[in-house]
Amino acid sequence: MPQSNGPLTGLRVVEFVGIGPGPHVAMLLADLGAEVVRIERPGGRMANPVVDRARHRVEVDLKSEEGRQFIHDATAHADVLVEGYRPGVMERLGLGPDAMLAHNPRLVYARMTGWGQDGPLAQAAGHDINYIAITGALAAVGRPGEPAQPPQNLVGDFGGGSMYCAFGILAALYERERSGKGQVVDAAIVDGATSLMSFFFGVRHQPHLSTDRGKGMLSGGAHFYRCYECADGREISVGAIEPQFYAELLERIDAPAELREGQMNPANWADYTARLAALFKTKPAAEWASLLEGTDACAAEVLALEEAREHPHMKARNAYVERDGVWHTAPAPRFDRTPGTIRESAQDGAEVVERWKAGG
Repeated sequence: MPQSNGPLTGLRVVEFVGIGPGPHVAMLLADLGAEVVRIERPGGRMANPVVDRARHRVEVDLKSEEGRQFIHDATAHADVLVEGYRPGVMERLGLGPDAMLAHNPRLVYARMTGWGQDGPLAQAAGHDINYIAITGALAAVGRPGEPAQPPQNLVGDFGGGSMYCAFGILAALYERERSGKGQVVDAAIVDGATSLMSFFFGVRHQPHLSTDRGKGMLSGGAHFYRCYECADGREISVGAIEPQFYAELLERIDAPAELREGQMNPANWADYTARLAALFKTKPAAEWASLLEGTDACAAEVLALEEAREHPHMKARNAYVERDGVWHTAPAPRFDRTPGTIRESAQDGAEVVERWKAGG
């Protein structure tokens, strides 16, 4: 297995197996060098070869005395614990923050949930679509007159969930350097998604930046910030907001002269959109891309997931890496001295914990 020299090398993490954002948190930490021991249920197995990479796995019966003792031994020598159960589950198992921090006061105990550890919905089931629904994020996505369109689970699970959880873990570790004490990180998707909406909350009274579907500049209302269907049925994305970029776009696509005036007047947007839609339908997407990509026209072809790794820019940045016949997303962000590494799962988790206990 490739040895890591990432910026988190030496960090020890105990991850309780879960779905969605929890495994993504552990992947982010492992990619940057952390050693992650995943606690799996008996009979459990890896479900996602990309997100579940770089784990040392061990099956543990959390309802048994032996299993709970193993968790105590592991967390006594760990820096971080990541769990994603409903509030109260870990406490009922005797593995809650009070118990864990009692025998390892330096432990950062990260709790990844949708609704958070308290509040009227804390004990309710839910998924990404529900969490972003109450934050104002979901209402902003889709076409006017149609139901809101869930943006995969990028905004909730991963944007508002795992990214904020990882950020919270690193912040707690930084604070621990001064205080010597660990703490609980309550990473709720509703909190993270709300934070993601900060920009729009701050400009909610500006009509150009409305989050009403199809009305705001960034929500599909503006002709200069949207996607257009091309002659071959594929799409091109346009994001020419600044006047100089908008002017370059119109020049390069040979747009009608009247489109050069009144760019920011919402009264023009519907008409200008129709004109650009007709223009973009005259050529296939690849032709538009060859004409516009790499210029200040702010345009790019809309690619399917399997096509993305073949894009010249993505290939040049090695954004995707093949390991044993499986294509992986590369570690992010990048570091010049201590780069992250895609690693395979190598050791038995129980053996890793024994090494931790022995001081190795």
